[in-house]
Amino acid sequence: MELGLVAAIGAVAGLGALVVAPAALALVGFTKAGIAAGSWAAKWMASIAIGGGGGVAAGSWFAFWQSIGAAGVSAATAVAASAIIGAAALVLSAMGY
Repeated sequence: MELGLVAAIGAVAGLGALVVAPAALALVGFTKAGIAAGSWAAKWMASIAIGGGGGVAAGSWFAFWQSIGAAGVSAATAVAASAIIGAAALVLSAMGY
């Protein structure tokens, strides 16, 4: 794999982190305004609350996805994702994949 292709893979990863991930989260109900009523996320939150005594624990996977849905993905996270995935593509290329 040539270096240009590795850079392209990293760029696509960054774009995915900035655009695709937040859009996908909004589709399942994790929006900037909070959990969308009647969505899959709302049903998941209700099941967690029922099983957990009425609330969602801070630091849980649900809280993690909710925070990304509300705040989006930072540019720093997108750059990090690009660098990590680009480096992984480079390593896999060197290994012959």
